[in-house]
Amino acid sequence: MGQNPAVDAPKTEQPARVGRAEPRDIVELRQLKNDQPDLASAADMQIELLGAQRRVQSRVPLPSAAFDERKPDNQMRRPALEFKDIPIDWTDFRLMVRQTTDILRRFDTLEAPDYESIQALARDGQLEAVATQWYESAMTPALRRGEPKTPEKELLDQVLLLSMRPFLTRCAEALLPRMELGEWQQPCCPLCGGEPELAYINPAAERLLICGRCTGQWRYHPIACPYCENTDSRRITSFTSRDKRYRLYACDECHRYLKAYDGRDGSRPAMLSVDSIATLPLDAAAIQRGYQS
Repeated sequence: MGQNPAVDAPKTEQPARVGRAEPRDIVELRQLKNDQPDLASAADMQIELLGAQRRVQSRVPLPSAAFDERKPDNQMRRPALEFKDIPIDWTDFRLMVRQTTDILRRFDTLEAPDYESIQALARDGQLEAVATQWYESAMTPALRRGEPKTPEKELLDQVLLLSMRPFLTRCAEALLPRMELGEWQQPCCPLCGGEPELAYINPAAERLLICGRCTGQWRYHPIACPYCENTDSRRITSFTSRDKRYRLYACDECHRYLKAYDGRDGSRPAMLSVDSIATLPLDAAAIQRGYQS
């Protein structure tokens, strides 16, 4: 009788499947959990947010070619990226809003009423208009300063920021390397107009600001407050973390502060997703002294 191939064929060894290496920021966040157990929950939440953002970002196409016709206007303080340039798939954006609120709720960052309200917005036809207004408010500084700040609005703004990040980060990666930023001297992002969430002191001892919306970087005054533009060093309070890796600049004019990663040793670049969590003890110290982010 002939051999039954399904039964009698000799078995061959299959090569072991090698797992894909984790991104550097995920590795750093896992190490941060080991080094500082008090930050483990915040690090876990960040890891989940990064996973959701990267799944969507992998599907985001390149931004509009019309962008090439524009550049940031330093005199008018007008960033370059208009809302219509952003390659938003609204189905993916709604997914990001739902997943972001799920993650924040699971880690007790959102209360139940706020969670339900934002989840309802994700299903509502007004979400596109809300996202547009949120983006444009940062592009128009006068409008941004006139907005009332309520806890509910700040929570919604944070969800919109995290949900829009895959689309804006894709724009920053594709467009910022092609932009001439030599004349840009403003404290807001030259691409999307966002406020800085972190500063990076690079190996050349320059201070770069990192946008909280698109994560783009640009050079800025070495000590000036990026929120009120105070340049009086006597009105800037600075202190560092115990390991000297992080610095905090607190302004005694507007009472806001900016955290910074000191990378002058060249060990690694700044990573917003990691450094914003590693510096949570600095946030607490600043708030105790009466400053706000």
